[in-house]
Formats: sequence, structure tokens, C-alpha cells
Amino acid sequence: MPHTRTRLKTRREDGSSAGHADGPVLEEALGAVRRELDLPDGFDAAVLAEAERAAGTPTAPDHDWTDVAFVTVDPPGATDLDQGVHLERSGDGYRVRYAIADVAAFVTPGGLVDAEARRRGQTLYLPDSRVPLHPPVLSERAASLLPDVDRPAYVWVIDLDSDGETTAVDVVRAMVRSRAQLTYDEVQADAGAGKPPEPLALLDEIGRKRVALEHARGGASLAIPDQEVVETAAGYELRFRPPVPAEDWNAQISLLTGMAAADLMLAGEVGILRTMPGPDPRTIARFHRQADALGAHWSAETPYGDFLRSLDPTEPRQLALLHASATLFRGAGYTPFDGAVPERVVQAAVGAPYTHVTAPLRRLVDRFALVVCESLCRGREVPDWVRAALPELPALMADSDRRAGTLERASIEAAEAIVLADRVGERFEAVVVDVADDGGSGLVQLLDPAVLARAQGQVELGSAMTVALEAVDLTTRSVRFVPAP
Repeated sequence: MPHTRTRLKTRREDGSSAGHADGPVLEEALGAVRRELDLPDGFDAAVLAEAERAAGTPTAPDHDWTDVAFVTVDPPGATDLDQGVHLERSGDGYRVRYAIADVAAFVTPGGLVDAEARRRGQTLYLPDSRVPLHPPVLSERAASLLPDVDRPAYVWVIDLDSDGETTAVDVVRAMVRSRAQLTYDEVQADAGAGKPPEPLALLDEIGRKRVALEHARGGASLAIPDQEVVETAAGYELRFRPPVPAEDWNAQISLLTGMAAADLMLAGEVGILRTMPGPDPRTIARFHRQADALGAHWSAETPYGDFLRSLDPTEPRQLALLHASATLFRGAGYTPFDGAVPERVVQAAVGAPYTHVTAPLRRLVDRFALVVCESLCRGREVPDWVRAALPELPALMADSDRRAGTLERASIEAAEAIVLADRVGERFEAVVVDVADDGGSGLVQLLDPAVLARAQGQVELGSAMTVALEAVDLTTRSVRFVPAP
């Protein structure tokens, strides 16, 4: 699966979550973004009251698995913890236990919290805050898989053979207890030192085998660096943070679960898939030409997933190709079905049927998909409230995806304008990552600070160049670069 181009986050240089940048300036700019997009500010009192009641009276699960030592792996400071992991050997293969927060245990179908979640669709993230899908009493406390407390969960039990291929799948509702809340950097450091926590001791081994299987089925994962606002002693900076291998390994567990969920739905002929068509021949041909122009030959017999994984984001021309590869991953959507399997079932970036089930605290569709899978595994009818919602979910999710994309772009533009506001006239080293069809402008990636912006003038795709910052407008959140003489 490709990463998004940027996932703008704010953090302090010591790794903790940061506050507002440059005094009130970033706060004011992001406040303007929230108003422009009419983002909700908190929850109505009635919704909060229903959530408070539900927090103390969740639907009890069928099993007690608090003896299983799950751990969570998330970015620093996260409180909405969807997933707990426990890995062990099973014969000459592996057993993956993946606990997913049981949001359905707290949300009454047709209730106020349910209705508000349908309006929101997903949690929206700004550099300094978030607009949660559910009231924090649920998403950050009662339903979150926080350490050292009992929580209801959907536990996926997935058996793998020695190559990492799935051999058996089950889903049960169980009470679980996480033993630790870890970060990706901590997991990576422990793996590098040869001392990973016991529940994750096999993460790199399983993760690498799942990556190999992804290659074999033609899937694609990209390691495009994240963009972050970092608080330093001197102020705020924009930087890139390359993902560590542990993020890829952990993502493979999530992909494994989403693929298992899709297979259950297809066998049961009811559910909702995350689908995406493969790139059309014209797009493939264009990307081949871009690769050749940038000196990275892509042979016809090499799957695009393997080719993209071979690119080095620290090399300017290959970074340009990684950005250009976004054209290969378009048209993703949700495909519901009930009683007949749809024609299109594959998510092309995954290279297999796939669905979303691993982030119910932050994404609406996952709650319904989890109920479908657990019902099918237990031999029960899928509840009517889930079946009734399936046809409505694609439009709700598409609307929230558009809102999230607009918010991300506006937040990035605000942070970039503020960081660059007092640097008009300065020169910066950059790489051209895209060129307009008329050749009169291009998208340039600055190397320091981590800014992606339009440059006016004749530019050459993949070239390293020096650009001058000509203007910054904080009101419109815009910056303008030109090639330096």
C-alpha cells in the first residue's frame, strides 16, 4: 500500500507531542482552516451524555483473553489505540493474534453517537489537534486499547505457514489487556539491539515474509518520508521523517488482517471491500517514460510494486519518481455487496481483495466490517443494522476522504507559509518532482526545510536546482518560488 505524500504532524524535538507553533500564529492559521471547512468543534451535549453512559456499560464480550500479552505500536503520544499485537510460533509457522478495539460494544445502532460518527466519517488530523470520529471518552479512554486496563476487542487469530501464507482465520470478541504502549522508533531500536519485547519478537521475521508475498502478488508499498512540524529551542521547523522498517512490518500485519477480512466477506457473500483499479496502460507508459527520463530504467518484466520498492527516497531523481508514482494509485473506493460477489474485488496496490477493519476508533467503515466478519466466523446472521448501512457507507466515506484531503493540503500550506514567512529572498536547494503540461512551472521539493511547493518558470523533471523564495502570503497560505539566477 502506498503511503500518502505527507502526514503532517507536530512534535517536539524530544519526540513528544507539541503545542502551537510560533505563539498564536499557527493556531490562528489552523483556526481559519477549521472555519473554512466548517469542522465541528467538540460534540453536542446529548452526544457526550450518551457516550458517557456507554463508556460504563459496554456490551460484554464472549471470552476473556486478558492472559494474552498484547502490546500496541503507535506514534508517540497517541491515545486512540486501535490495535494490539501478539505473535508466536505455531509448529513450523506462526500464529498472529491481532486485537482490534470493539467500538460496536459502545455504540448503539441508530443512537446519537452512531449518527454523529456517520456525519464525520473519520478522525481528521491537524498539526496541532484532531477532530475525532467519536467522543474522547470512548476513542481515547473507554474503547482505546490503553495499557494495563481491560478492554473489549475483536481478536483476529490468523495462522500462517512457514512462508507467511495464511492457513486459517478466526475472529472472536474477547476482553483483552495490553501490556505496553510502544512507539515505532522504540520497536525499531529494540529489534536493532536484538531485544524486542516477547509479543513482537517475530515482527520483523513475519513482516519480511509478508513483504516477500506482497512482491509475489504484485502489491506495492512506498516509503515516502512524512512531513513534520518540529518544535525546537529556536522555534519551529519543517522536516522529513523517513518511516522506519518497523512501521512497514507492522503495516504488513494490518494488511494481512484486511486481506483475511475480505476473504471472509467474499466467502459469506456479504460485506464491503476497499477496491482500486490498477493503473491503465497509458498511465503505465507515461510512468515508464518518466522513469527513463530520470535515469531509473524500469524493465517491462518487473512489477511496478517491486520497482517502486527499489527506489531510494534520499536520491533526488528517485524521490521525484516516488512522488510521480501517485498517478498509479487512483480510483480507490468502497464496494458493498449483499448476496452477490461484485465484479471488481481487488485493491490494486495490495494486489488482492482487501478491506478496512483495523482502525474502528478513527474510521467509520471498520466498525461495520468487523461485525460482518465476526458474525460470519461465529455462524450468525449479519445484523440487519449492518446490512442496512452497507450501501450508505461508500458515500459517507468518500465525503470524509475529500474533507480529510482538503484539510491536509490546507494545513500543510499554512505551516509552510508560517515557517517561510521571514525568509523571502532566500535561496533553497530543491528537486523538481513534477512539471506542468505547458512546461511553465513545476512542483519542487525543498530539501531543507521540508516544503513541497510550486515554482514558476522553466524546470526539468528530476533536476536538482536552486530556487528563490519570491513571496509568502499568510492570508491565502501561499508561497511562490522561482528558479534562482
